[in-house]
Amino acid sequence: MPFDAHDHLVPGRVSPERSVPGSIDRPPYVGLSTPPPYSGGNTYTEAEIGRIRAAGRIASQALDAVGAVIRPGVTTEEIDRVAHEFVVAAGAYPSTLGYRGYPKSCCTSVNEVVCHGIPDDTVLRDGDIVNVDITAYLEGMHGDTNRTFRVGHVREEVDALVERTHEAMMRGIKAARPGRQVNIIGRVIETYAKRFGYGVVRDFTGHGVGAAFHTGLIIPHYDSAPQYDDVIRAGMVFTVEPMLTLGTHEWDMWSDDWTVTTRDRSITAQFEHTVHITDSGFELLTVSE
Repeated sequence: MPFDAHDHLVPGRVSPERSVPGSIDRPPYVGLSTPPPYSGGNTYTEAEIGRIRAAGRIASQALDAVGAVIRPGVTTEEIDRVAHEFVVAAGAYPSTLGYRGYPKSCCTSVNEVVCHGIPDDTVLRDGDIVNVDITAYLEGMHGDTNRTFRVGHVREEVDALVERTHEAMMRGIKAARPGRQVNIIGRVIETYAKRFGYGVVRDFTGHGVGAAFHTGLIIPHYDSAPQYDDVIRAGMVFTVEPMLTLGTHEWDMWSDDWTVTTRDRSITAQFEHTVHITDSGFELLTVSE
């Protein structure tokens, strides 16, 4: 039973891990309990940016494919199947599969799940929302993106949350300019979110991405100054992925050590792009065209 008597999500049945053809390159962490240490930086050459862009395009197109099947009655397991098959057919590896033991090829976070929900036999209902997070690994680079999808017809306040979470992400991205500190991104996001009384999740952040799934660079989504004062430079690549809630920013974690829910079980939405900082602004690397 994927929902309890209070209409809150509960763990479902997780199917066996999907296979990836041996011809597809694996990230170096696959088969390990923790990823190897990353000693590289967060800026990339034009050639490397091109490889991240190619990986990001696959991830974005996989989200397009997922969006085409989301409707009441579809399971999050089916979403994972579509995501997995699309990424693999494109010759890429689904980065979440085997990352620190994660068992699936995408994350599906429904309603009060903030992030890292594991696809299972949960059946989506009219009025639900589901965030789908897909990362593709291609030619040694990761492209990481997510979107929140509406399932059928959602309540007005939930619809507004989804729309404004996307707007918050884009405002944060537009604030990321060379010479500024990365904490400007969170300051802009939280300032916007506070206009509507939304909670802004603090403990799950954006991150450096590219040659590693997570490089160690942290991109906060709240006003963290003076902390997180890394200076933004042209050539940097990182994700911006705010999580906004209709209630608290506090959270709980399920016993699977992955699924994070709002502590008050309020609805939460998220969007994410992998961003390349240019001399004059930014480029979204996780777009479909």
